[in-house]
Amino acid sequence: MSELALILAIFLLANLLVALLRVTRRPTPADRMLAALLFGTTGVALLLLLAYAEDAPVLVDIALTLALLGAVIGVAFVQRGWNQEREEENGRS
Repeated sequence: MSELALILAIFLLANLLVALLRVTRRPTPADRMLAALLFGTTGVALLLLLAYAEDAPVLVDIALTLALLGAVIGVAFVQRGWNQEREEENGRS
């Protein structure tokens, strides 16, 4: 693994550590969702870095699949929050 790839991998792992620290301190559902999306995004970045460093193109396919799942999860979370907000408004009226 090249030095630049190693530095980038350490930086990405430090981002994960910061996200874990944030989740441990009074997380709201939005905080947990953002942390999950950060884990997914960082996982994609680490897989792409590993694919580049090890010359393993199969890891690119895995990273793209993980990115797609992260996008679907984010949309599902927003949709769920949107529906709950509507139900609360209808209950008040």
